[in-house]
Amino acid sequence: MAGAKIRLCVDHPLGPGQSLPLTEAQAHYLFGVMRIGVGTALLVFNGRDGEWRAMVTAAGKRGGVLACEEQTRPQLAAPDLWLLFAPVKKARTDFIVEKAVELGAARLIPVQSDFTNAERIRPDKAAAHVREAAEQCETTFLPEVAALTPLPRLLSGWDPARRILWADESAARASGGATSPAALFASLAPGAWAILIGPEGGFSDKERAHLRSLPFVVPISLGPRILRAETAALALMTLWQAHLGDWR
Repeated sequence: MAGAKIRLCVDHPLGPGQSLPLTEAQAHYLFGVMRIGVGTALLVFNGRDGEWRAMVTAAGKRGGVLACEEQTRPQLAAPDLWLLFAPVKKARTDFIVEKAVELGAARLIPVQSDFTNAERIRPDKAAAHVREAAEQCETTFLPEVAALTPLPRLLSGWDPARRILWADESAARASGGATSPAALFASLAPGAWAILIGPEGGFSDKERAHLRSLPFVVPISLGPRILRAETAALALMTLWQAHLGDWR
């Protein structure tokens, strides 16, 4: 929108005339980094009320106030896609979170597998990356980041109506066992889906056997080369969006 080049994610409800107090971090970003001041227009969203044009009405070093003026875009629904991923090294996990937001994941669930290297993931840090990515890619929804969950526990309580598309890295080393993307996506229908990406080193033999025994898990090969976890997440989400998501 002309005259509104900055997008900011806020926690407050949005509506005509709504006052939006800024946090110290937001004030620093707007007034210290971006060098804007009173009277500047920007775009705001909260993941619930769409996108709004707002005006800076007060600016200070440790705070400020915005005022909502008019809605610029309605709230858009996320594609019905979840991303299940085993955390890897910090920078690569941050990359997965960022790209998942850009590619439209509705929910992010870190999973603890047998070979997961990262023992913990901070949901607050991941949520901050979600907000930053959402600001940049102009989405109006914010994916939920769940707590790290052991894979067996996640699968035991899984709703089979949501099918899991599993990036089976073992298929790149053997003939058969997982269907190629071209053949597989031709047979799949839109609906509730999740994508499962393993850790560095892949899933253990026990985990692969368990996954293959579940009727709601669909294995897929991502080609003849072994992909890194973050590459596999990006590749499979792209395929899903092109065939079953909101890119169609």
